[in-house]
Amino acid sequence: MSVSHKVLKMPIRVSIAILLIGMLAQVLQWPYASEIMLIAFGALGILYMIRFWKKTEKRFIDYVKLILVVFWTTNGIFRILDFSYTIVFQVIIAVSFLTWFVMEGTAYFLDEDRKAKNSLSQILWNCAMVLGTLAIICGSLLKILNWDYAIPLFAGGIAIVGAYILKDIFPLKSLKNEDGNHEEFQL
Repeated sequence: MSVSHKVLKMPIRVSIAILLIGMLAQVLQWPYASEIMLIAFGALGILYMIRFWKKTEKRFIDYVKLILVVFWTTNGIFRILDFSYTIVFQVIIAVSFLTWFVMEGTAYFLDEDRKAKNSLSQILWNCAMVLGTLAIICGSLLKILNWDYAIPLFAGGIAIVGAYILKDIFPLKSLKNEDGNHEEFQL
């Protein structure tokens, strides 16, 4: 299934962005952070199951991704609701993630067609994603150590990753100049 024909791509990305906002609100101890994350996890799980159901050709990797997403969202919901014994979900998440990474990750690096399609803007966005992820990790770890600038670092990482996720929702349309001789329009 090509990237342009994926079902529910935008609502899933918006749900992930809402989840990131909820995580940021949780760290900043804002009210309703748990509720925001609960709604985002629920929406992600439901939307991905609908996406899987509408897919015509289902391969083994699709089932692995379904298991990964469903157990991850269920684990998130159970952790927010303070249910015990979520370790079972975490083990299933770890096994399915490793399976997905071995199957999909190696295919990405071995696919010559995919490497040729990367433009400069895609490379820059991928670098921004890596930096944002590192900022989230470092901000989280430094928050534990009570570092003064941990929260701005974490918030910056959330903003970068959120921008990466939402970058395709609001695409810039190229400006087409209909007036060939570059004259100004007058009223």
